[in-house]
Amino acid sequence: MATTTTTLHTYKVHHARATTNKLHFLLHFTAVLSLLYYRISHLFNGGVPSLPWCLLTTAELIFTFLWFLSQAFRWGPLTRTAYPEKLSGNSELPGVDVFICTADPKKEPTVEVMNTVLSAMALDYPPEKLAVYLSDDGGSPLTLYAMKAAREFARCWIPFCRKYGIKSRCPDAYFSAFGDEERVLRSDEFRAEEEHIKSAYELFKKNVEKANGRDGIDDSVVNDRPPCVEACSKQLWVIIDNTEDGVKNNYQTKMPLLVYVAREKRPSHPHRFKAGALNALLRVSGIMSNGPYVLVLDCDMYCNDPTSARQSMCFHLDPQMSRSLAFVQYPQVFHNVSKNDIYDGQARSAYMTLWQGMDGLRGPVFTGTGYYLKRKALYQSPNQDDAILQEPKKSFGLSSEFIASLNTCKVQDTNAKGGISDAILEEARNLATCTFEKGTKWGQEASYSYDSLLESTFTGYLLHCKGWRSVYLYPKRPCFLGCATVDMKDASVQQMKWSSGLLQIALSRFSPITYGMSRMSILQSMCYGTFTFSPLYTIAFLLYGTIPQLCLLTGIPLYPKVSNPWFAVFASLYVSSICQHLYEVLSSGGSVRTWWNEHRIWMIQSVTGILFGCLDVISKWLGITKANFRLTNKAIDKEKLKKYEKGKFDFQGAEMFMVPLTILVLWNVVCFIGGVKMLVFERNFEEMFVQVFMSSMILVLGYPVLEGLVQRKGR
Repeated sequence: MATTTTTLHTYKVHHARATTNKLHFLLHFTAVLSLLYYRISHLFNGGVPSLPWCLLTTAELIFTFLWFLSQAFRWGPLTRTAYPEKLSGNSELPGVDVFICTADPKKEPTVEVMNTVLSAMALDYPPEKLAVYLSDDGGSPLTLYAMKAAREFARCWIPFCRKYGIKSRCPDAYFSAFGDEERVLRSDEFRAEEEHIKSAYELFKKNVEKANGRDGIDDSVVNDRPPCVEACSKQLWVIIDNTEDGVKNNYQTKMPLLVYVAREKRPSHPHRFKAGALNALLRVSGIMSNGPYVLVLDCDMYCNDPTSARQSMCFHLDPQMSRSLAFVQYPQVFHNVSKNDIYDGQARSAYMTLWQGMDGLRGPVFTGTGYYLKRKALYQSPNQDDAILQEPKKSFGLSSEFIASLNTCKVQDTNAKGGISDAILEEARNLATCTFEKGTKWGQEASYSYDSLLESTFTGYLLHCKGWRSVYLYPKRPCFLGCATVDMKDASVQQMKWSSGLLQIALSRFSPITYGMSRMSILQSMCYGTFTFSPLYTIAFLLYGTIPQLCLLTGIPLYPKVSNPWFAVFASLYVSSICQHLYEVLSSGGSVRTWWNEHRIWMIQSVTGILFGCLDVISKWLGITKANFRLTNKAIDKEKLKKYEKGKFDFQGAEMFMVPLTILVLWNVVCFIGGVKMLVFERNFEEMFVQVFMSSMILVLGYPVLEGLVQRKGR
């Protein structure tokens, strides 16, 4: 393991792991070539059942293709460490705008959204250089009311956090068990002030919950509305006396700018979902605070470490990489993941293996939340400093205020004394209208792309194609914490959305195999190819889960006998795959149970969420359905949570997704029983061993489905 040091950060290249991965690649690839030779040679020589043999060969070619692409992640993994204490003073730090997006207060509880807002406002960063923007695509009166209430609570919450150096600056997390470690060995003065803050927080929550349904304030989503932009904190200074002698401490009493944005929504105009919301925030923030860097957060992903902005600046302000660095990506970590993570909510493979591997190339992809982005990276390539000045009105629209903001670090109207003027607010509403983007390049060459519902992943891909790079930072204390799904329905909806968006990219003109290969390194393109083509696993798995079993039932062998030397090839491939996965799980702090849960949920999602994602792409291509953004439910049911913590699958509400999986499992039950019965009489177990083993493995992996069917029948 080699360590490289700069002034602000270090990184370690894991040479031992990379060498192990390369040796494994050579051995595994040799076995793969042998398997394909066995399949193709027997097919051409005859003497085998042509149709099932061809179908299995197709499945194995898909597995080989995706496995080969995935090896790029393992070529040179590295990890990074930042040293924010080495940064210059606050006066040298650039501005940061925080973008938080919400769309439905029923699925995204309002109090939870406000906790994210409050945690962002309380970041350990100069308040005059920090602005927080909430995009409310639901246009709910309750969200606006709650944001004003959150602003009032922030007047006591933020000074309290700064005065005592509180790390958990999400109020709900602080006052729960997560914040217990910060309360030990504190003074009586602290405890008295904390009790006052806690009472204020409980009152804030009570007021928001009681406001729903009162005086025109409710949680309804308004789908036909004009734009609304409101600066909930026009004055950046909040005068609070924190000392006995009356001396004010400006750092403790300043408040960041807080802005509510509900862009115009009309049934006759395309809404562009989250990408449209982010682009509207780019424009509105451009004429208000215009921070050179942007932090994007999901509404349930609160700031868990107040130093995240300073940590990211250790890379953005490094003169050796700042010119070409587009964003710093943090992992998605979830506070409610149980020890027995049956739905793989922690996404260990992505954040502990894949992202580290991409960081060894030109950096990881956007993951939709928890990244600090250089604003100008969305407008130009790293080698074209004047690109934004060439006919800017054709690219960005007719707003002279926004055009002016492209060349400045901060707009004059947002100084601390003057606040936000009425003229700027009116122009911000104009920038948030449905018609402003018409005839411009918003969503195309500029800003977040509209070509995929996975706006962040696709936009990050395009940034890498333009020559930008990114870095991945996984600190010991998670900088952001969210809420993972705890039932099969939400997990499948999420997987369907990802699979549909990824496969859409793979089959478009922007495919990493064609478009990416001509603009990035081969290894980086292979990484993106792994993501975008991964939904094809569903085809391979369906073939492997049905064809061998059918042939088992009818007595047709598709694999070599146990005594045949070719059997060793198939056995070695299976063991090799299992060992590599197990090695990666154990080396990243996981356990055998983690390995089993990941293996099982991969099989389940391959024929549920991923399958429906592929069908969604086909239906859109045929014109049967239109693009539709499926919002994951963030409101966690307590009963579902208890079931999840016990390691019990919850299929309630996921009946549609479970149909193909149920059929597959029942099909394997029938084939396994019928096949074994036939083997007992015909005594050709050696010839059918692989098919019996495969069917039995599917039954073991699909046991939760069988258990669910029995329980349902019992009820």
